[in-house]
Amino acid sequence: MTKSRTALAADFLATTDWKHARLSPLAGDASNRKYDRVAAEGMPAAVLMDAPPQKGEDVRPFVKIAKHLAAQGLSAPTVYAEDAVQGFLLLEDLGDDLFARVLEDKPELETTLYQAAVDALIVAQNASPPPLAPYDAAAMSGTARLVTEWYLPNVTGAPTNDSLSKTYDALVADMLARLMTGQPVMVQRDYHAENLLWLPMREGAARVGLLDFQDAMLGHPAYDLASLLKDARRDVSDDVQRAMLDYYIANTGVEDHAFRAGYAACSAQRNLRILGVFARLCVRDGKPNYPDLMPRVWRNLMDDLQHPELTELRAFIEDHVPAPDADIIARIKAAADA
Repeated sequence: MTKSRTALAADFLATTDWKHARLSPLAGDASNRKYDRVAAEGMPAAVLMDAPPQKGEDVRPFVKIAKHLAAQGLSAPTVYAEDAVQGFLLLEDLGDDLFARVLEDKPELETTLYQAAVDALIVAQNASPPPLAPYDAAAMSGTARLVTEWYLPNVTGAPTNDSLSKTYDALVADMLARLMTGQPVMVQRDYHAENLLWLPMREGAARVGLLDFQDAMLGHPAYDLASLLKDARRDVSDDVQRAMLDYYIANTGVEDHAFRAGYAACSAQRNLRILGVFARLCVRDGKPNYPDLMPRVWRNLMDDLQHPELTELRAFIEDHVPAPDADIIARIKAAADA
């Protein structure tokens, strides 16, 4: 008889010093992973990650990237124990002070927290990356296709026609190939306020606790900065966005014009992809709250498309991709119930 994930987790914890721990659920994310806070007498607080391999999860990339980031003096969780076969990790508990929560209570800290996040990003990017798959123009074009595969069909009620899809693919691929210049760096790919923890008792870049980096790849240095500043889940003030973009450029020595163009391209691709991802999470995976985030993603996209290097893509989006207004959000949610 196959054991339940609960029984397998208990077996895993029994091999550690947390064998008699009490577990309490933590909020999950958009993946198949589940998290519990682990408390055992005489032991530091820990977090149990349950990442079922049978659902496509693999804890090994998380372990690899966590060790790499820690070696740079950054605050990735220490891995206390691991079982890659069954898909369990026991991790250092970095607390509950996510940037998003801290800023709800103390909005005056926005500049402080975001500058610390940019500092941590620069440290991570300055290190020689571990072996990773490329998140280059070809890979990014593929993920941007989620707009025509999931967003548009659930808005129009019909598959996107081949001609329109091919035109869109060509525009995105051309934009990325032209503008994503320079040496690739490790991109964590989900670098935003709900994956960053504020650890003010630590120093320098280590004040930023890092989470959800297991999908890291080699890509353009603007990608994670765009993820941070053009957040799908919270509004980052325009002043902070401008100041942090300037701060990054000043503190890395990148060429100003080329980097801003690459930043706009990476952010546009990311926001297009997210529209498709959020539609898929709702329609396929039964997570109906994600379409409610689409208007912010759309506003970010419209801002990206103001860059003069993105004129052709902007014209296509304006002509063929409707904004996620209340009616369209309702259509997407209705498609999930169909």
